Amino acid sequence: MITDIAEKVYAGERLTYEDGLRLFHHHNVTELGLLADSVRWTKHPEPVVTYNVGRNINYTNVCWVRCTFCAFYRPPGHAEGYTLSDEEIFRKIDDLVTAGGAEPESCEILMQGGLNPKLRIEYYERLFSTVKARYPAVYIHSLSVAEIVYIAHISRLSVEETLVRLRNAGLSSLPGAGAEILDDEVRRVIAYRKETTDEWLDVHRTAHCIGMKSTATMMFGSVETVEHRLRHLLRVRDVQDDARARDGGYFTAFIAWSFQPEGTELEGTRKATGYDYLRTVAVARLMLDNIENIQASYVTQGPKIAQIALRYGINDFGSTMMEENVISAGGTSFVMPVQEIERLIRDAGFEPRRRNTRYEAVK
Repeated sequence: MITDIAEKVYAGERLTYEDGLRLFHHHNVTELGLLADSVRWTKHPEPVVTYNVGRNINYTNVCWVRCTFCAFYRPPGHAEGYTLSDEEIFRKIDDLVTAGGAEPESCEILMQGGLNPKLRIEYYERLFSTVKARYPAVYIHSLSVAEIVYIAHISRLSVEETLVRLRNAGLSSLPGAGAEILDDEVRRVIAYRKETTDEWLDVHRTAHCIGMKSTATMMFGSVETVEHRLRHLLRVRDVQDDARARDGGYFTAFIAWSFQPEGTELEGTRKATGYDYLRTVAVARLMLDNIENIQASYVTQGPKIAQIALRYGINDFGSTMMEENVISAGGTSFVMPVQEIERLIRDAGFEPRRRNTRYEAVK
């Protein structure tokens, strides 16, 4: 029974680690959904589900890190390694603006790639400033913590100096990519060459301190336990507490998605089920009381589970994306146009509403 936890949720009280463990182990996922849905309606009383028009641009797949969960990367010197030319990137942005319209900063580009030893900070400064000047409709929500840390390292800069220079060049906000599971016990198995848990959290703290907003993510279903997932959520919550105590940046949203093992060094791992996804996002909605938006992951779960998740605490359907190369390298990816996203939202009983990256309505 979780009656006592339900009473705390309805009273608006913060849940503890012990509460979270009980929720993760609770057998009735429907009850978790009802609790998470009540929090969703408290935070977002209108029957609206938001989405944004955006495009993923994986500008390079060259990466020396060799994470065991990644099927996308190619090591330096590999015949299949690439770095997109400016012209190729601009063609992709042209398609995005054609689809999304010209309202300032209404279209999002999410540029992410591998840790390419040939790309120093000057590459990103030149590219971002050119994109900002050429495309007023575009909002640059790009680069993972791993990329930021690596750019700082090879450019001989501090993380703060790197973020400030990238912000001045046009980087508006930081995605939550690369969080995987924020617990070093797990990271040593799946990504031992990447940044530690504290490093990931500190980059977002630094971004918030200089006024940049960011998002937080969690990739679950690899080698972690529910205890690892819960510690991940609480660490994100702590960083958000720090951010909310200042007048600056903060996490605008949280996104959980399930590990896709095909083509990776963890190929024998059993995929997380739709049940596990619904339970995880519901617990996230209940534990992350200081984050306003929880975003669906239709890219890994598909449209049907994403629709159901709109009654499990989720209030945002995510981005149109237009293309996706990292997750799809593992064998699973769903990418949908605006019309299909809006149809799915309406069929679930909500009104679709387009937003920008700052979660402001777009005409």
